Amino acid sequence: MKIRTVALNNHKKSFEVATDSESFLFPYVKADPAPAPGDPVAQVRVDEELAREAFVFTVASGQETTVHIEQVLEYNQDPTFRRDLLLYKLTLEAQRRVIATALSRREIIRRLGTSPAQLYRLLDQTNYRKSVDRVLHLLHVLECDVDVIVRDRARKAVADTRATGARVR
Repeated sequence: MKIRTVALNNHKKSFEVATDSESFLFPYVKADPAPAPGDPVAQVRVDEELAREAFVFTVASGQETTVHIEQVLEYNQDPTFRRDLLLYKLTLEAQRRVIATALSRREIIRRLGTSPAQLYRLLDQTNYRKSVDRVLHLLHVLECDVDVIVRDRARKAVADTRATGARVR
């Protein structure tokens, strides 16, 4: 997704990021590092060097910070971004399971009822044109159960602060 324009909104203390399809707000405090109260944002521009997929803001002291569009989409809980992230994670898990399984690739293809080319498209983590249900079908063929957990965001935030980086579900 390309950024068309980015503007400052000092009243809301946020950046207004416009793409071809939608506009998003991104609060100053979510930037890393965030502008300090005594060091306000002086200017902002779309970063051409990153193919318009990020913007750069400069604070009064001269420090520059880059914010990628993915940070903006994640903050705004964009459904397309979240779907793509889920698809990416499921695909990586399918790749690990294909390597670890005793099933041959030919048997996996037979059980999926598809072609070798389609299997390789399913295993390509950069292919976002595939459907989540096809990746779930692949994981089922690989004898995996996939559970979706729905929980309150407040509980998730508490759980995330308690979790360690080494713990994987």
